[in-house]
Amino acid sequence: MRLTTLQKFLWAAVAVALLAMGAAFLLVDRSPEPIAQAAFRPTFSLPDAGGRLRTPADFEGKHLLVFFGFTNCPDICPTTLAEVAQVMDDLGDQAGEVQPLFISIDPERDREMGLAEYTEAFHPSILGLAGDATQTRAAADSFRIYYEREANLEALDGYAMSHSPGLYLISPEGDWLGQFTYGTPASEIVADLQARL
Repeated sequence: MRLTTLQKFLWAAVAVALLAMGAAFLLVDRSPEPIAQAAFRPTFSLPDAGGRLRTPADFEGKHLLVFFGFTNCPDICPTTLAEVAQVMDDLGDQAGEVQPLFISIDPERDREMGLAEYTEAFHPSILGLAGDATQTRAAADSFRIYYEREANLEALDGYAMSHSPGLYLISPEGDWLGQFTYGTPASEIVADLQARL
C-alpha cells in the first residue's frame, strides 16, 4: 500500500507533534509548586444555643478546632464530629487547651432541630454556633470556605447544603494554623495538637 503525499505529510506532522510533546514532558519540572498561604486571622461573631454572642476573644489562650456543617448532613458532618470527639478524648488532660466549634451553615433549621443537643451528642466540649445569614456568610468568608444550599428532594425540607469539609486549626492568638482534610485520622490531629500545646 502506497501513501499519498498528503498522508505522508499528515504522518510527519503527527510524528513532529509527538516528539514535541515528549520533549516538553521531559523538560517540564513536574514537582508540585508549594502553595503559599499568607497568614490570616479568621473571625466570627455568632450566638451559641443560649443566645450569647461568641467571638474568638471568648476562647483566648485556647487552640480552636473549627468545623462548618449542618445537622441534617448524612455523612461528612457526623464523621468529622466523631473524629473531633475522639481527638478531645485522646488529648486527656490537654483537652482543656482546645475548644472545638461547630459553625452551622444552615442556622435557621439547625436551631429548630436543636444544635446544642446535636453537638453534645458527639462530645460535651463541642460548642455549636448558629447566627443569621449575614453572620454565617461573614464567618465563612473569613475562613475562606464555601457553602451553598442545593435542592435535594430526598433531603429534609427538600434541600441539603454543599460545603467545604475541612477542620480548621486556629492558634490561641487567633492566627490560622492550618486545615485537616476530611478523613484525617484523630491520631494525626492529636499528634499535631500535642506538638503545639
